Amino acid sequence: MQDSWDKSINFLKMSVEVERKFLCNADTRKALEQIGAVCVGQRQFQDQYFDTPMFDLTLRNMWLRKRNKECWELKCEAVDGTEEMSRQQTRAVSMCTQYKEITSLHEIQLRLKEVLKTNSDCEANSLQEDECWLGEMNLVPFAEFITERWSYTLEEDGVQVDLDRADFGYSVGEIEVLVPEGGNVKSALEKIERTAQKLGLTGNQRVDGKMNVYLQRNHPEHYAKLLSNNII
Repeated sequence: MQDSWDKSINFLKMSVEVERKFLCNADTRKALEQIGAVCVGQRQFQDQYFDTPMFDLTLRNMWLRKRNKECWELKCEAVDGTEEMSRQQTRAVSMCTQYKEITSLHEIQLRLKEVLKTNSDCEANSLQEDECWLGEMNLVPFAEFITERWSYTLEEDGVQVDLDRADFGYSVGEIEVLVPEGGNVKSALEKIERTAQKLGLTGNQRVDGKMNVYLQRNHPEHYAKLLSNNII
């Protein structure tokens, strides 16, 4: 997370990621340039995801990830806090996902202990290559893939667009706004909707993210359980 286009770690500790995915192709970069988006970086990263053999985390819509073998993140579904909405806002919510992001390893371990009801004795500040806490919490990797990402910023304050190409042959774009926990989610949804309109995005169905497609192709049993529990 040392790259200039990465998000601030301090901000991520108490933020909610509001995001809309869309299918992208070779023409998407040109469309972004036409609406004034500026490319702020291209990078490649490896993600590894962990869960128990019974899928105790993902069936709660919780996603534990290690990026580039060093940076941990736990994504938990966030309450949108948008009870009073217009029809257009309701549509915007249906097209987006909202996750709270936790990047402090200590906070991640505390949350996992609470959810998994374990008593791991490993300290968060221990050497990460040790990672004894994974074994004590019965956490094992279930997905691993490499992503090539192009990141863009727009004049619309706080909007970032990422174009991802995964090594298993799937490409997807993400329009993202980060909101401080307890912040104005409606404003974020409006920004995302305006950006989607500028890019000419149509349709009323959510687009699958990389993980959905990865599981569907490689772990259909896990995918089916998440689908039957309305997680994906």
